[in-house]
Amino acid sequence: MTTATTQTGGAHRRSPVPPATDRFDRLLLSEWTKLWSVRSTSWNLLVLVVVTVGFAALATWGTMQGVDAGAEGVPDEFDSTSLTLAGLTFGQLAAAVLGAMVISSEYSTGGIRATLTAVPNRLRLLLAKALVFVVVAFAVGLVTCFAAYFVGQLFLYEDYQTSLGDPGVTRAVIGGALYVAGSGMFGFALGALVRHTAGAITAAVALLLVLPPLTNLLPGDWGDTVTRHFTSNAGQQITAATQPPTTPSLLGPWEGYTWFTLEWLVILVAAAFLMRRRDA
Repeated sequence: MTTATTQTGGAHRRSPVPPATDRFDRLLLSEWTKLWSVRSTSWNLLVLVVVTVGFAALATWGTMQGVDAGAEGVPDEFDSTSLTLAGLTFGQLAAAVLGAMVISSEYSTGGIRATLTAVPNRLRLLLAKALVFVVVAFAVGLVTCFAAYFVGQLFLYEDYQTSLGDPGVTRAVIGGALYVAGSGMFGFALGALVRHTAGAITAAVALLLVLPPLTNLLPGDWGDTVTRHFTSNAGQQITAATQPPTTPSLLGPWEGYTWFTLEWLVILVAAAFLMRRRDA
């Protein structure tokens, strides 16, 4: 792009149009603008908030109703903090769907060709999309998880209430936001790999919601190992304030989240490798 014009006598006047550039900060701004320019972003984030907070109220209220009904009550290792974040089981899907759409929708519409013309370095583009999305997902997840925690406390009896100063509680609530971001990155990585919105969303739902409980059917010690380390089975340990003494075989909060992160990173690395080799 020409940035200067020649005038009579050899003088030059600089054009007000800035030169073309692929500076990373401008690439991030471009991806930020694209993320918020579609209605699906706001709708998916709204679903994340409503579902997570709504299920927090429902789960805590239902549990306390069981206590009132003369049920056996709750066990000694009852984790009320984790109960307030129970809505993440379904809220994670909204984050995964948005993550898949962030990148796959450009392939579906053909807009990725224009994007790659402006930013030929595909890895820089993928990194910019991932950074913008994960920051938004974590920020919204943080607000959502704190809201779910405080709403859930309203329905818990005094004996079961906790405070952010109690051991493991703040880590669990912030861990919920990390889990939202990780779930979104599962969808993002699958979207980059599959490049088809419906296929990526289907794969994300299967990996995060359908298959994890089915791993309990696997036999033997190797089945137990797979169950503990499989996607959301491992990732949701970060949302537990305490570990039940009756299940010492569970992964620790950070160990589980590390496995969860490594699993979507493997998918993203494979997608990045293929992105450099495949046509748009």
